[in-house]
Amino acid sequence: MTSRVYGYLRASTNEQDVSRARAPLLTFAAEQGLTVDAWFTENESGATLQRPELFRLLEIARTDDVLLVEQVDRLSRLNGNDWERLQGLIKSKGVRVVALDLPTSHQLLHTGDEFTNRMLGAINGMMLDMLAAIARKDYEDRRRRQRQGITKAKAEGRYRGRPVDERLHASVRELLMDGKSYSKVMEIMNCSRATVAKVAREMKESPVNS
Repeated sequence: MTSRVYGYLRASTNEQDVSRARAPLLTFAAEQGLTVDAWFTENESGATLQRPELFRLLEIARTDDVLLVEQVDRLSRLNGNDWERLQGLIKSKGVRVVALDLPTSHQLLHTGDEFTNRMLGAINGMMLDMLAAIARKDYEDRRRRQRQGITKAKAEGRYRGRPVDERLHASVRELLMDGKSYSKVMEIMNCSRATVAKVAREMKESPVNS
């Protein structure tokens, strides 16, 4: 059975161009003599497991299929426990993770004898763990600097917070009141789960305004 290649594209916010990485992934695939069979795209934080498109990819993937990403941090900025859960699922499915910024993973595209394949798999697993840990540390460092900046700005009376997109929130509120699921609202409004959750929380806290 022929292995399939799935491209996974992720950006944290709707303001970021999630399709930007498609070109380098297509170039890499062409250089390796591969065709990307399907693309899975979403605007969700890499620090959460609430990523429906990633799990949809893993649900349909078969043994030896390839999950192709530009960088390991597109796949994970997860904490240790969540990363173990995701990595365990990937291993149980027998999916090969290939990242452009992880050269050892490129060798997984070319199968050899069983011993070589196992060695390459073990080496790649260790490197993947290391880069996932680095991605998490980078995430936590940026969050800490952001909190420090907000604290300083508040102390100096300069903090105004992120402006709320009132029109977006109003539309999300209407869809939730209409009984739409989080996933359906995200699809219709092209917004993140965090935005939908925030509106839902505000509705719960202020039911009169809902």
